[in-house]
Amino acid sequence: MEKHMLLFLLLLISSSLLHGYLGFAAGTDDGSEQWGYVEVRPKAHLFWWLYKSPNRVEDPSKPWPILLWLQGGPGSSGVAFGNFIEIGPLDGHLQPRNSTWLKKADLLFVDNPVGTGFSYVGDENLVVGTDEEAATDLTTLLKELFNGNKTLQKSALYIFAESYGGKFAATLGVSAIRAIEAGELKLQLGGVALGDSWISPEDFCFSWAPLLKELSRMDNKGLNESNSLALKIKQQLAAGKYEDAATTWRNSRDFYNFLLDTENDPIGGTTSEELKGSLGIDRYSKYLSTKKFSTADAGTQPVDLDKLMNGPIRKKLKIIPGNVTWGGQVGLIFPAMAGDFMKPRIDEVDELLAKGINVTIYNGQVGRVERIFKLGAFSLYCGNDDSTTKGFVTSYKNFFFYWILGSGHFVPAEQPCVSLQMMGNITGSPNYNSPHKRQK
Repeated sequence: MEKHMLLFLLLLISSSLLHGYLGFAAGTDDGSEQWGYVEVRPKAHLFWWLYKSPNRVEDPSKPWPILLWLQGGPGSSGVAFGNFIEIGPLDGHLQPRNSTWLKKADLLFVDNPVGTGFSYVGDENLVVGTDEEAATDLTTLLKELFNGNKTLQKSALYIFAESYGGKFAATLGVSAIRAIEAGELKLQLGGVALGDSWISPEDFCFSWAPLLKELSRMDNKGLNESNSLALKIKQQLAAGKYEDAATTWRNSRDFYNFLLDTENDPIGGTTSEELKGSLGIDRYSKYLSTKKFSTADAGTQPVDLDKLMNGPIRKKLKIIPGNVTWGGQVGLIFPAMAGDFMKPRIDEVDELLAKGINVTIYNGQVGRVERIFKLGAFSLYCGNDDSTTKGFVTSYKNFFFYWILGSGHFVPAEQPCVSLQMMGNITGSPNYNSPHKRQK
């Protein structure tokens, strides 16, 4: 009886320790990295990977932040692209990244929604169909990671996102704050940052053609054709025909970095031929899954993400089920979410602002400088070099806008230095030096 009781107590203690350690599944020996799965619904599993910063600064007045990164798509892997191509500690060649955001925050990557990257479902019918369903899954994951861990609860969580990930971030922000208010989630939500985000498809469709025309990337014929498509999309959205609007959008152009030709894009290895025949709704993920990338940190040598993730990374993680491959279920996600793709998430942003949550929009170079100047913007610089303006920032109450010069759709990879400082400013990281001055 005593042996059985001792065994029970040991199991109970182990379970408690594991729960307090992020539902711990695996990690590095020094504890600097932890990763695992959370079963957010029966047979639906989200994969997460947490990095703890070696540059952590203890300051009671400024808690060390945790940054949750959500990739776009829907269906693109934050654990892969956001981590190894944009902001993680290692680049796509597994070499140290000089501009890693780990310098100013702990980093939490999640392959979202289920079916993305290493996340998976045991039944194909379990993939999400809406942003709200994805937000519910992510909120369940946050409850598992934070509710039993008092150390994590001391840090503010900042949700950063890119492209379609902005819809996920805005929706998750609302879901999380409601769970916090209901006492169901023990977490400090520091803010939400939306990078080049697809939160208002109709507005974006109408803005592209005039801008491209001004930049000599489109002639009058193209302008008229694009405006005609935008008007058709507006009518379809007004009638609630969201899938039809997505189909019309598929006939539009690729706008991920219109300042550069495809061959000169520092992120894309995608060629025009590779994009032909791909669905517009799938274009972002197609762009990210061409497997070959080069960045400011990684240099000009291409990165094969599929080989990286299903090779050395899978071997390191050790916990990926045998029947799961990175990206193996991504084809399930787009058809399931087609009806939600063109729906805006402006109301969610308004709700976050109304509740006092800091909301930041950060974009690559896509507009006119004089519009920013009129708002009394600050200039952004890289490090101590104030000879070259890298961008602008302006704000109104708890709403902030960053405009990063020389960048397209993938701001952290294309302008890593100023992006790192921008992130430090947004999160209030104790390891932060102000990079901006008021625009005269």
